[in-house]
Amino acid sequence: MTRITIIQGHPTSDLRHFCHALADAYAQGAAEGGHEVRVVPVADLDFPLLRSKSDWEGALPPPAIAEAQQALAWAEHVLIIYPLWLGGMPALLKGFMEQAFRPAFMTGGTAGASWKTALKGRSSRIVITMGMPAFAYRWYFGAYSLRSLKRSILALVGIGPNRHTLVGMIEGMSEAKRRAWLAAVRKLGARAR
Repeated sequence: MTRITIIQGHPTSDLRHFCHALADAYAQGAAEGGHEVRVVPVADLDFPLLRSKSDWEGALPPPAIAEAQQALAWAEHVLIIYPLWLGGMPALLKGFMEQAFRPAFMTGGTAGASWKTALKGRSSRIVITMGMPAFAYRWYFGAYSLRSLKRSILALVGIGPNRHTLVGMIEGMSEAKRRAWLAAVRKLGARAR
């Protein structure tokens, strides 16, 4: 059994988006595989954006962020799912990441401690949905937000390996293709990958 935390990064809580269906499919597969799942719906959390270094370093996190940090600390595997907006993750998800991965949380409150120790040993899967073909995002645009998330956030806090799934052309996707993606993501959940 693996403990899995799903970070649902779609900025609306409307369950009609494909990101929500993919996260639900992953959670269903994980439950079928005997894994334990917690979900952090970023759109439903109440937190301000950080506006200064002193807030980021010294202020206590809002209660919703403290709960999300507990879910991250509890997890052995993290699924992060979001739609590609203007070539990157939605601002709300980025704001969540800034709040959740504060220095005090990442070092366990120990001055001078390495950030890579707090969440070391956890793995992740990143699922990004987009309107363009996934190969265009990967090859022409260099998968910038994916690389940034993997290198500048997850690796920095000790999470790895960091696998990914890119789902392109979602606006014109047929129902058969959507069902195939949901089945594939459900299998990933069952394997906790």
